[in-house]
Amino acid sequence: MRRTRGAGRSGREGSAAVCFNRPSMPKMKTHSGAKKRFRKTASGKLRARHSFTSHNLGKKSAKRKRHLGRPVEVAPQDHKRVERLLHK
Repeated sequence: MRRTRGAGRSGREGSAAVCFNRPSMPKMKTHSGAKKRFRKTASGKLRARHSFTSHNLGKKSAKRKRHLGRPVEVAPQDHKRVERLLHK
């Protein structure tokens, strides 16, 4: 004997149970590449690492490399795009 979906569980025949402690649609996933590259500060700024730091470091001065090692704020032109990738 085969049961139909929903029958016998809730006393009402054919009605589907609704779960209120879970959203109906799936959650948006954070872009995995963006979460490795950007961080949001407590004040809401977006921080990223500098470019030009991975190779050809011999020709760059110590001062330049030192300054490139510090994180930088994301440009206002890119702010909206990065926010959308991070979903925060």
